[in-house]
Amino acid sequence: MTEHLTIPTPAGPFDAIADGPADGRPVLLLHGFPEAGIAWEHQVAVLGARGFRAVAPDQRGYSPGVRPERAAEYGVTELVGDVLAIADELGWSRFDLVGHDWGGAVAWWTAAEHPGRLTTLTVVSTPHPGALAHALRTDQDQQLRSGYLTEWRQTSTERRMLANDADALRRMFEWRVPPSRVDEYVRRLSEPGALTAALNWYRAGRPGGEIGKVDVPTLYVWSTEDVAFGSTAALDTENWVTGAYSFQMLEDVTHWIPEEVPDVLTALLVDHLR
Repeated sequence: MTEHLTIPTPAGPFDAIADGPADGRPVLLLHGFPEAGIAWEHQVAVLGARGFRAVAPDQRGYSPGVRPERAAEYGVTELVGDVLAIADELGWSRFDLVGHDWGGAVAWWTAAEHPGRLTTLTVVSTPHPGALAHALRTDQDQQLRSGYLTEWRQTSTERRMLANDADALRRMFEWRVPPSRVDEYVRRLSEPGALTAALNWYRAGRPGGEIGKVDVPTLYVWSTEDVAFGSTAALDTENWVTGAYSFQMLEDVTHWIPEEVPDVLTALLVDHLR
């Protein structure tokens, strides 16, 4: 049965959903933009039923209790620090980490900088940041796909995304996420300051250092119809993983893998965790 948790940390309290026995093998699942921990509702329930202890927090800015005003407070250092702080509060010295979209980027950085904390890594959609950076320098297709990044850093973005009953925000999901779920995301991001906090992930600036290769056992799942991430960075990601590596390509699926094909992704995830 899915539970709702409040996880206290030095940065503030994170809201989360969870399932599974308290002593089950720990799995932390990180959502992306513009979603919340409930993006993982299906995966959390299945993992819990299989004896894992699965927790999916609303990340920094998405949890009302951890919503700093300054964009600089949404940098990679802070986001990785949140992952470790949540795990520490849950009593997890090691855990399996799963991430999608921005949550995937945070998962890559966590694995690169703190490999001793992770049992396995699963990243959905988001290529390794090193592979993405290389593609942004060399691949015109990826440069075009990433054009939205400049636009979303502008201060007028919130107004545009929320205009006309958040039409622009709703269209982002490409009609591949259940309408009731999209309504919930829109409701949350329409709260004062919430969308600004979510967009501050993009406005925080680039990480201070270069990311290294990952030696944690890794599953990377990418879909051919992903509007944000092209094949160049996706296929190059294997060159950034020195540990055991599995690449799964899903045909005719968009960016919204966890909610568009929840059964397919969950089966891949469970197989990887085994």
